[in-house]
Amino acid sequence: MVRSLKNPKKAKRKNKDSKKGDGSSSSSSIPSMPAKVWQPGVDKLEEGEELQCEPSAYNSLHAFHIGWPCLSFDVVRDTLGLVRTEFPHTVYFVAGTQAEKPSWNSIGIFKVSNITGKRRELVPSKPATDDADMESESSDSDEDGEDEELGGSGTPILQLRKVAHKGCINRIRAMSQNPHICASWADDGHVQVWDFSSHLNSLAESESQGAQGASSVFNQAPLMKFKHKDEGYAIDWSPLVPGKLVSGDCKNCIYLWEPTSGATWNVDATPFIGHAASVEDLQWSPTEPHVFASCSVDGTIAIWDTRLGKSAAASFKAHNADVNVISWNRLASCMLASGSDDGTFSIRDLRLLKDGDSVVAHFEYHKHPITSIEWSAHEASTLAVSSSDNQLTIWDLSLEKDEEEEAEFKAQTKEQVNAPADLPPQLLFVHQGQKDLKELHWHSQIPGMIVSTAADGFNILMPSNIQTTLPSEGA
Repeated sequence: MVRSLKNPKKAKRKNKDSKKGDGSSSSSSIPSMPAKVWQPGVDKLEEGEELQCEPSAYNSLHAFHIGWPCLSFDVVRDTLGLVRTEFPHTVYFVAGTQAEKPSWNSIGIFKVSNITGKRRELVPSKPATDDADMESESSDSDEDGEDEELGGSGTPILQLRKVAHKGCINRIRAMSQNPHICASWADDGHVQVWDFSSHLNSLAESESQGAQGASSVFNQAPLMKFKHKDEGYAIDWSPLVPGKLVSGDCKNCIYLWEPTSGATWNVDATPFIGHAASVEDLQWSPTEPHVFASCSVDGTIAIWDTRLGKSAAASFKAHNADVNVISWNRLASCMLASGSDDGTFSIRDLRLLKDGDSVVAHFEYHKHPITSIEWSAHEASTLAVSSSDNQLTIWDLSLEKDEEEEAEFKAQTKEQVNAPADLPPQLLFVHQGQKDLKELHWHSQIPGMIVSTAADGFNILMPSNIQTTLPSEGA
């Protein structure tokens, strides 16, 4: 149940246009030791050593922040194209702050444009030189010959508008069907629904350079406000019924919001009750409009059907510790992923629930609490996980260990990677450099793009080995 940021401090800027790449601080001197591959869980940092980002591992990597640390954000669906593969990219977000004083909080509505990057070869055509610039802070500044194409140039542009919000924002979600409508969970127990259309329209029409509106905070009344008996973190919009919402709190209660118009909701006064402890996350079924799932500190996951009353249709023990997060696979609706406080995460096939054991995959790679988990919007077998161990990992459940392929790859790269023997073959990528990772989201319209938030700001990353949905060269 590790969620809140302890003693949050306002993010510090090096300069107006600085980017931190993988989120770690850059050294002002060239390392005297040759660079080597870092093996998570095996290697330890010695005193004076620091991790450096390897730009060739990414098609794109950028870092930014909006002032105060952010515990939760969401990607806002836009009208720029359903499947976008060409750099530079533009993305829209909503995010809530974790400020030092309740009155200092705000919801940020922001646009990041000119996100540049490169398409890279998975196997470099020429060996990298030892004196490569290890201080390159994002992939767009790297000019290596193995890059297939360059998309855009220069620094990403952040444009930001802020709406005043009383109290810290525990979680925020944008409606997929009407992305200007967002729901926020406040630490004072209020769930509020907002209309941010004017802010998004202003950002879409603006081409100004720099952080538009960053210094001013707009006072805006929410469309709807509902008070739970306690604060909470669980909230989700239905992907099938526009405006349908569920919110869950730390007092074990889940409330159903039914839209009565485009700007009003009826919240059922009688909650769904079945968990013995705090409700941590909620997910609507991607195929059944009346069905949603919940997870709890009590270690269980429950499946609910709103047509069957206020008791769970099914409930099962999912982990031996708090279940912090769940994600329902929208491309393979029988699959539900869950992440626990003990660092484990599991994949369940819901078709096997009646047989008792529905777990089809269980991973113990992370040793600290799982803080976020989400299936890819473009690959049914791929999911991303973030943990309090400061790692963001990407997994492909369709992968299996292939000794011949591995030997061939090592021969091509002329590199002996002494990976741990027990490293899961499904582990596709490890991203590090952010501190106290809290939440991640795949971009539903840009294949391979992940955005993550942590105590020290946001990262936008596109690993170079997440290419399966991108068109092949010459296509």
